[in-house]
Amino acid sequence: MFHRHHLLRRLGCALALLVAALATQAANAQDRVPAVRNIVLVHGAFADGSSWSPVITRLQRKGYHVTAVQNPLTSLADDVAATRRVLERQPGGVILVGHSWGGAVVTEAGTAPNVEGVVYLSALVPDAGESAADLLGRLAAPMPDMVPDKDGLLWLDDPVAYRQVMAGDVPPAQAAVQAATQQPLAVRAMADKLSQAAWRNKPSWYLLTENDKALPPSVQHNIAKAIGATTQSVGSSHMSMLSHPDAVVSIIEKAAGHGHQVDSQADTSTNVLRGRRARAPMAVPFAK
Repeated sequence: MFHRHHLLRRLGCALALLVAALATQAANAQDRVPAVRNIVLVHGAFADGSSWSPVITRLQRKGYHVTAVQNPLTSLADDVAATRRVLERQPGGVILVGHSWGGAVVTEAGTAPNVEGVVYLSALVPDAGESAADLLGRLAAPMPDMVPDKDGLLWLDDPVAYRQVMAGDVPPAQAAVQAATQQPLAVRAMADKLSQAAWRNKPSWYLLTENDKALPPSVQHNIAKAIGATTQSVGSSHMSMLSHPDAVVSIIEKAAGHGHQVDSQADTSTNVLRGRRARAPMAVPFAK
């Protein structure tokens, strides 16, 4: 009888410990649940939606609902319209991600009510009333010397030039595929002025690509600081979504978590810079 009572007590203690462990595990899992599950990705110039493929597969494996916008790259208004059509189809809050020229697009489109935050990857981030060309001029960072064709389009379809400018750390064969699938950018798009700027009212994150030959890292630093973005850096070329997709996923998950603990594996070359987002001064939107 004594042994039976002792055994029951031990079983009871074990059961209590198991219940406590399961409760702790459930609480920790709840802490890791991102606040936002919908991710919309907006590509930049000389690219298309397929450039996000390594990032898309990783996010989908983690359970996110991901959509890549196919920008026509014919004008700011056209690209914003394409992005807004995708935003309207999302079943809830959205983290909107823009790369390069796509930064201007998501800055305009990101004021949509279902956008919870904006992530910029080595991106151009103008203010309201400003164009991407205005921004580059004011920051003394002119575009590479490129000549438009007879239709006013800029092309980067030579695989050698593509790798030199955009993708120095991407294997040559992969860079050649990107050059083959790139979409040209209409010159006039760079002169289109934004009517509003999402970063004024929405939290923002910025991934700085420190080996970038298309947009100098110093310019990226100035932009990120001026918009008050939470920053993260990676030793990457301009096409970080191809060469460092884990770093891209890491910063997207941080945005999706909105302060929650997100169970993500950051790229080993990622260097997270601590800091809280601060509203940029209204009078001087960008550092000179």
